[in-house]
Amino acid sequence: MTAPLFLVQPGRLDAVVGGDALVLDGEEGRHAATVRRIRAGECVDVGDGTGVVARCQVTSAGRDSLALGVVAVDRHPVPSPAFVLAQALAKGGRDEQAVEAATELGVDAVVPWQAARSVVRWEGERGEKARRRWAATARAAAKQSRRPRVPVVEAAVSTPRLAERARRSALALVLHEEAARPLVDVPLPAAGEVLLVVGPEGGVAADELEVLIAAGAVPCRLGGEVLRSSTAGPAALAVLAARAGRWR
Repeated sequence: MTAPLFLVQPGRLDAVVGGDALVLDGEEGRHAATVRRIRAGECVDVGDGTGVVARCQVTSAGRDSLALGVVAVDRHPVPSPAFVLAQALAKGGRDEQAVEAATELGVDAVVPWQAARSVVRWEGERGEKARRRWAATARAAAKQSRRPRVPVVEAAVSTPRLAERARRSALALVLHEEAARPLVDVPLPAAGEVLLVVGPEGGVAADELEVLIAAGAVPCRLGGEVLRSSTAGPAALAVLAARAGRWR
């Protein structure tokens, strides 16, 4: 079994090297020592969510902290190309389910999209609270899947802002059930950002699709099945990750 991963603040591991001593405290330390009941001699990984992971052995366990000996430090490069999921807001928590699964499958960033057919609306403090909930979901999923990088959950965007993002991307893809081109046939760039756009339960509106296509986005389909908003993005990411060689 792989070692459990605990996350600390970005930058905390920048100067850490093998042979150093490290203390895991705070909320993560309490979870490790009290909830997981990790004890001396066990192995844990400590990451900062930006690609730095210290592989450690527990030297002693306190009430709410662990004293660790750093065995080695791995510094994982930024993936290229980077996969960004533009997930339309959806009802019933399906959008949050998509964020969780997409994180487990390797998404590098998530952009909440206020689509025309999104029943859910993110406005003011409510919207920021929802964004923080998505970010917490991504962080928990990254820990569960032992990911060295926690995907960034950005601020919600409108369709015009999403079109601007598509123009800047090396490749922008829009999942659409009526598209003729299958996702597996779209060439992937060697570097840059691959933007994957997933609509809400009602689908991408015709005028929104036109705006995105005008910005350079490529409509494509996964296959003959029509997937829910919660599963379409993760399924597409699995295809992209395999094609990009991430799962070798």
